[in-house]
Amino acid sequence: MEKTIIGRKEKIDLPEWNITAINAKIDTGAYNCSIHVTSVKEVLKDNRKELEVILLDPEDDRYTGKTINIDNYKIKKVKNSFGQIEKRFLIKTMMTLGDQQFKAGFTLSDRGKMKNNVLLGRKILAGRFLVDVEKVNLTKAE
Repeated sequence: MEKTIIGRKEKIDLPEWNITAINAKIDTGAYNCSIHVTSVKEVLKDNRKELEVILLDPEDDRYTGKTINIDNYKIKKVKNSFGQIEKRFLIKTMMTLGDQQFKAGFTLSDRGKMKNNVLLGRKILAGRFLVDVEKVNLTKAE
């Protein structure tokens, strides 16, 4: 399979959550992808645990304030940007980057103080994409 060249930032779609053309920073130093959550709670419904998640920040154009219920998730230990170990929820959802669509794992974290709501890590990049750090939006997803 020929690899697609992408820039250091790209627009992606998250169709299961009705999010289109959201900016994502490519982070080859990160293993998993990460997405900003305003709120995440683990709740018990019908004797099963599930997450109630509100994605993105109210200032973001794609913010809806809607709660998304996720019943398939894991708790994973990850190193944050300061090198400290944290426990985060890891979920999987469909992602579109350019002309490719696939399942991607995202950790849920408060990225409110960061520039980018979404980071794409090397796990989903490997075998699919090459990164040209001098360019942005090479896939031109609108």
